[in-house]
Amino acid sequence: MNRTTVSLIGVVAALAAVTGVATALAPASNAGKTAPTAAVRKPVERSALLCPAPAGVDAASTTYTSFTPVGSGASGGGSAVLQPGQAADSSGSSGGGSNGRPVAPLTDPGKPATATTNKTTGPLIGTADGRFAPGWTVQETTTIDAGPGRGMLGTSCTAPGADFWFPAASTSGDRQDYVHLTNPDDTAAVVDIELYDSNGLVKTGNGEGITVPGGSSVPVLLSTLTSAQTADLTVHVAVRTGRVAAAVQAMDSKNGSDWLPASAPPATSAVLPGIPADATSVHLVAYATGTNDADLKVQLLTPSGSIVPAGHETLHIKSGMTTATDLPGLTQGQVGSLRLTPTDSGSAAPFVAAVRVTRGKGASQEMAFVPGAGAVGQRASVAENHAKGTTLSLAAPSADATVKITSSATTDGGSPASKTVTLKAGTTTAMAPPDPGGKGTFAVTVEPVSGGPVYASRMLAADNNGVPDFTIQPMPDDGGTVAVPSAGEDLQVLER
Repeated sequence: MNRTTVSLIGVVAALAAVTGVATALAPASNAGKTAPTAAVRKPVERSALLCPAPAGVDAASTTYTSFTPVGSGASGGGSAVLQPGQAADSSGSSGGGSNGRPVAPLTDPGKPATATTNKTTGPLIGTADGRFAPGWTVQETTTIDAGPGRGMLGTSCTAPGADFWFPAASTSGDRQDYVHLTNPDDTAAVVDIELYDSNGLVKTGNGEGITVPGGSSVPVLLSTLTSAQTADLTVHVAVRTGRVAAAVQAMDSKNGSDWLPASAPPATSAVLPGIPADATSVHLVAYATGTNDADLKVQLLTPSGSIVPAGHETLHIKSGMTTATDLPGLTQGQVGSLRLTPTDSGSAAPFVAAVRVTRGKGASQEMAFVPGAGAVGQRASVAENHAKGTTLSLAAPSADATVKITSSATTDGGSPASKTVTLKAGTTTAMAPPDPGGKGTFAVTVEPVSGGPVYASRMLAADNNGVPDFTIQPMPDDGGTVAVPSAGEDLQVLER
């Protein structure tokens, strides 16, 4: 018997011994194998948020408010900082440096930080880690007092991704819509912008292969992609390489301006929460993303229950095409949320949707957008709320639900204040958030306690010399936790 044979016998014997001991120690019912447990949710350790810079605006006031909820991350360490990025044009050429002081850095979870500037701002690239990462949110609000872009533009700064849908964009003569693409990474990203009208895909001259340099933001004016003046468009931002955050800035010469948030990912149903009670115009735009047409039932979730808008009971969306319709007199003086569901569950098709909402009349009109929103999920937060002019809308489309609403301490004093609210199925509840006292602004956090899914949005409103300025931000799950699978022993690997 040679040494090689002896060595092999020794290895086999050792493995047999290990296997025997492990089997002896394992529960008999598992026969040497322990079943893995279900995944558990743990706080994220790092977050990224990107704030676009308003384009085509010379004089404006912009406020940034940063906030992280209490008690969701590590016990110590970490930071949340917004750094100035670079502005680039659609050819990928950068202008301006990225050097600058941090904007609105956080000192503690539960305490918002704010910064305001009257200068023309560039994009901001933010990162949070440690105890500041779970649930970090940043609100960007710009006020333009006069001119063709006058109004209040508000947006929750966006996490980077690879796929974004924007129904309700436009290239009409009254509109200037920019798609802002912001790249948080060091290497360049490559992006395609697709436009869809009522006839399908719009042929564009230079919407493919747009380079977004690292650490930069590129604003793309939609009217430079096509010569057609189209009132209702769906914009699809598809990232080939890297990742970006995308947002649409809509400026109307008659109806003011605002940011159009990305719709929730395509799905066979949608909830558009928080259409104001005093809306004078509600314009619905939808796009069927799949290979089949989408036939939808239209419902309005009011404070007293679900109703069907007269004359607009259903909506038919052809595959690959944008469909738009006005919903006159929709709210009838009551806040509401649109719910779009398949007329036939057996032939449901994915779609995206948003509404353009107008308040005021004549020359004193202002617009904002409400897209299809994701559910609150585990928790949702929104920053920069005021003691006056803030309205929180909560929709429970399918079942009763209970939520806890917490207002943080303000940026200048005050104490956290909480309230528990019960929501009836098929309704929308509008309310002012609990007032924490103090001065300055505060953040609001919504946490489901029990019951069915909840959808939420926040409206900021202010009087601008008779013009009802306002902006609406949806409140989807803040992504503060992530599911982490649990591994289990499998001793059969020793037998393979």
